[in-house]
Amino acid sequence: MDQEIVAHIVLLVIVTLLSVIQNVFFAHKVEEENKNRTGKTAQRVSSAAFERIFNANQNCKDAYPTFLALLWCAGLLCSQAPAAFSGLMYLYVRQKYFVGYMGERTQSIPGYMLGKRLILFLFLMSVAGVLNYYLVVFLGSDFQMYIKTVSNTISPLLLIP
Repeated sequence: MDQEIVAHIVLLVIVTLLSVIQNVFFAHKVEEENKNRTGKTAQRVSSAAFERIFNANQNCKDAYPTFLALLWCAGLLCSQAPAAFSGLMYLYVRQKYFVGYMGERTQSIPGYMLGKRLILFLFLMSVAGVLNYYLVVFLGSDFQMYIKTVSNTISPLLLIP
């Protein structure tokens, strides 16, 4: 593969691989809790701890395709570095959400709220990249440098609660 192409996607690939590892960790936690709740009898009794872990894993899996699509769209069409930074932050808040959901459900709310903000930022970056593409095609105006500057400036501000 061409080194220039790899340079434009390497951060996105790293975030994607880290998200896969995180998914394996979540699945392992569900499997571990399932083994803990299964007794010597053939009948399985539902436990509150298993239900919380299973629900947290399911919620994370439901949002995962949206996250991946927005990560790659924002990174390829707008700017790789802010998209990768937002992706790493999303993985952090998803971990925080999962761990918080294992305890009390109210502990997962901060992770959920910040995750929504990061997904919105990736979405806006994607839309800006698509609009810039069509501006170049139809009008010949390229605003990619302005968009990169704005996204580089705004991405750290996402950490402010």
